[in-house]
Amino acid sequence: MSTLDLDALADLVPRPDEEARERARERQRALVKPPGSLGRLEDLSLWLAAVQGACPTRPLTRPRAVVFAGDHGVAELGVSAYPPQTTAALLRATLDGGTAAAVLARETGVTVRLVDVAVADPLADVPADVTRHKVRQGSGRIDVADALTGPEAEQAFRVGMTVADEEVDSGADLLVLGYLGVGGSTPAAVLAGALLGLDAATVTGRGSGVDDNRWMRKCATVRDALRRARRVVSDPLRLLATSGGADFAAMAGFLVQAAVRRTPVLLDGLAPAVSALVAQRIAYGAVDWWLAGQLSPEPAHAKALDRLGLEPLLAYRIGLGQGAGALLAVPLLRAAAVLLAEMATYEEAGVPPGSPWPRG
Repeated sequence: MSTLDLDALADLVPRPDEEARERARERQRALVKPPGSLGRLEDLSLWLAAVQGACPTRPLTRPRAVVFAGDHGVAELGVSAYPPQTTAALLRATLDGGTAAAVLARETGVTVRLVDVAVADPLADVPADVTRHKVRQGSGRIDVADALTGPEAEQAFRVGMTVADEEVDSGADLLVLGYLGVGGSTPAAVLAGALLGLDAATVTGRGSGVDDNRWMRKCATVRDALRRARRVVSDPLRLLATSGGADFAAMAGFLVQAAVRRTPVLLDGLAPAVSALVAQRIAYGAVDWWLAGQLSPEPAHAKALDRLGLEPLLAYRIGLGQGAGALLAVPLLRAAAVLLAEMATYEEAGVPPGSPWPRG
C-alpha cells in the first residue's frame, strides 16, 4: 500500500509571487526603451520575478542540469536506431565531458548531474553518486508487461523528490531537466497518447532517427502499450508503473518537488515534457514553475507543451535529449534577469518618457 500522499504533496505547491510580477511589469514600463521592444525577454523577466519573489530580478548564478537515465525493455524490439547498451556508454561519455550536452553545459556555465535510476548496466565503474539512487536495472517491456511494480514507482518518484531537494539545498537557482535512455521515446509516446487521448500514429516519432520499418514497429509497440496504459490513466503513479519507467517516475517527482521548493525548472525534450504532464496531474499549479526550453522534432512534444500551456523558448529541432536543447536557452533566461535588473529607467537616463524613439 502506498505511503505517498499525492494530494497532500500537491497542497504544498505555492503560487509564484504575483506582487513581484506586477512590480516587474511596472519596472519594464519605466525602462529606457519602447514598450515591448525586448519581445519575449520581457515576458521572461516577469516570470523570473514571480518565481524568484524579487524585483529587480536576481542574476542566475547557479544553474544546474539534472539528467535522469534509464533503460527500457521495449528497446529489445528494435524501436531505436541504437542498441540498449548505448545508454551506459553515453552516460560514461557525458561524465568524461565528450557528449554534446556536456560540451554545451561547459559553454553555458551549467554544471551537470547524472542520476542513474534504471540503466540496465550496473555501472560499477562510475562515481557512486551517479548510481546511489538506482531503483532497478532496466524497466519492463510495456507492450506486454508493467514497467515497474507499484513500490518501485513510488520509490522512483521519491528519488526525484530527493534529488530536487538536494539540488535546491546546494544552492541551485535554476534547474534544467534532461533525460538519457535508449528507447525512451517509446514510453514517452505511450504516456503522451494516454494523457492526451491520442492514437499511436499521432504520437510516435522517429526518436533516434529510425527508418520506416522501425517506425512502423515502434507504432505497433506504442499501440499495444497504449491499450494497457488507458486502463490506468486516472492514477498517475499506477500509470508510471504500467507504462513509464523509473526514469519517468523520478522526473515527475523531481518536477513536483522543485515547485514545492519554489525553484524554476527548464524542460528539455519529449521525456521531460510528458513527465511534466504526469506531474501536472498530481499538482496542477506546479506548471507555473516550469518553462519549456526548446521544441524537439518529436510530434508528441508540441502536443504535450500545448496541453501544459508552455511555449518553447527555442525551436531548433534538437532531438538529442540529455538536456542539450534546453541548455541553449539558459543564456536567454540570464539575459532576461539582468536586463530587468540593470537597465536604466527613463528617469535615471534623463530621457523624457514621451520622447520620440529612434527607429532602428
